[in-house]
Amino acid sequence: METVGQNNQADANSQEIIVLKNMTKKFGKNVVLDNISLSIEKGKTTVIIGPSGCGKTVLIKHMIVLLRPSSGEVYFKGQRIDNLEEHELNTIRTHYGFLFQGGALFDSLTVTENIMFPVRQHYKVTNHTGVDELVKSKLAMVGLDGFQNYFPAKLSGGQKKRVALARAIALNPDVILYDEPTTGLDPIRSDVINELILKLQKSLGLTSVVVTHDITSAYKIADRIIMLHEGKIIADGNTDYIRNHPHPIIQQFIKGEVSEDDLAVLRMDGNIFKSQFLPSDFQG
Repeated sequence: METVGQNNQADANSQEIIVLKNMTKKFGKNVVLDNISLSIEKGKTTVIIGPSGCGKTVLIKHMIVLLRPSSGEVYFKGQRIDNLEEHELNTIRTHYGFLFQGGALFDSLTVTENIMFPVRQHYKVTNHTGVDELVKSKLAMVGLDGFQNYFPAKLSGGQKKRVALARAIALNPDVILYDEPTTGLDPIRSDVINELILKLQKSLGLTSVVVTHDITSAYKIADRIIMLHEGKIIADGNTDYIRNHPHPIIQQFIKGEVSEDDLAVLRMDGNIFKSQFLPSDFQG
């Protein structure tokens, strides 16, 4: 599908912190991303929306080179990074924080140990007083100071996401990549995460890239919304641009409506068959 609309895309200048050029990703014969080109503007929140399986998470994983493109190029602060060796990428990745969809906390580690994990991966820690101060400051940013000695099993779903967010900012990154940050949370806890995304962008000057299917969240936090469909960017603009976009696929997504073709299939009459097996069939 061709791009049906673009608006408010960042110009090629020093404000571009991440740039993807003609990027394609294939898994076998399956084309997940199809010749994607885009730039991420420094200090702004870019939200990527689209139906499940459209390549949203695959896209942000390329921004930090957790995946490498089948073709095309990835740049961070003007430096090409998709062709770097893993040891070279370690330094680049200290400029990124990544909030995984499920939080991805280590169950056997305390909150403090989880937050310090990326720090210990990149630096030799000898100042233990500094550790306490770092952890306290990061937890205070997400409203959880006092939870340092808790284990993840004692935390609610929303608290786990907030600890994971504290870990994501442990290295004072330039960019945070959020993968479905509100998934599994009720509307109130989801809005807490939205408020934290806005707070961190403003107070720390972070660049945020957020993958979500939560259109309410997207409208609240986004400076710019990009919609993916079948591996291509089909719309790119601010919230009003996306909200009022005439394309039926975009309207169907933001309204959460089943397509007429799918609805017709779901409503088809059919025979209801008696269950083929009963529990008694498995008894000797």
